[in-house]
Amino acid sequence: MMNEDIKHDLIQSLSKNLRVDLRKNEDLRSIEIETGCVATAEGSARVKFGDTEVIAGVKLAVEKPFPDTPEDAILMVASEMLPLSNPKYEGGPPGVDAIEMARVIDRSFRESRCIETKKLCIQKGEKVWSIAIDIAPLNDDGNLLDVGAFAALLALQNTVFPEYDGTKVLVDKKTTMKLPMVREPITVTVFKIGNAFVVDPTETEQTSFDARMTFAILADDKICSMQKGGDTAIMEEDLDIMLDIAIKTSQELRKKIPR
Repeated sequence: MMNEDIKHDLIQSLSKNLRVDLRKNEDLRSIEIETGCVATAEGSARVKFGDTEVIAGVKLAVEKPFPDTPEDAILMVASEMLPLSNPKYEGGPPGVDAIEMARVIDRSFRESRCIETKKLCIQKGEKVWSIAIDIAPLNDDGNLLDVGAFAALLALQNTVFPEYDGTKVLVDKKTTMKLPMVREPITVTVFKIGNAFVVDPTETEQTSFDARMTFAILADDKICSMQKGGDTAIMEEDLDIMLDIAIKTSQELRKKIPR
């Protein structure tokens, strides 16, 4: 829990569009991107927003499809909040934060239909490719969800298929085939702190938020998923402001995607 005096000073500063690290309320921190950083994964990415750092990896396998989607690839997203990333996390089963991150990112990929899953069917009802995305924070200094989602997207784009001989996957032999990705959902969370709206908060800022909205946004500025957080209600006029900020931020992040 943040000291009330510190929170008051933070809100006063944000009301003047000024943050502790001298950014404006809608400014992102410096961004670093590295792809192909995990040799044992089919695709991977390491992303840093300021001091928040996340690594994401993708593993491919051939599995039996779900009965209700016999021609579609299987997509799974998992995240683990490592104690090394922040003392507030503990070892053991995934906590609320890890579960929420995985579900929100999973929904952004599914609802955007960013992967043409039917193209990954090998034999209807018997064999399809499965795509497992693992997300691990290396350091949590705020805005972990957005950084994790961006890392997961870049890891998918970096993914290359291994050879498959009809019976088993030859993990040591890579092909040149990439995932059939047709869209790029960008996840942006806008936080309301007092009467100010902030993107990419540090941990100190995030600790004091009243409400937040997470949007997954496509290149045409369409929204494919949303998630609310925090106990404070969000008024319609606030939602409009938050959406405009999220769209603007997604456009900025889209320019950072390696081409």
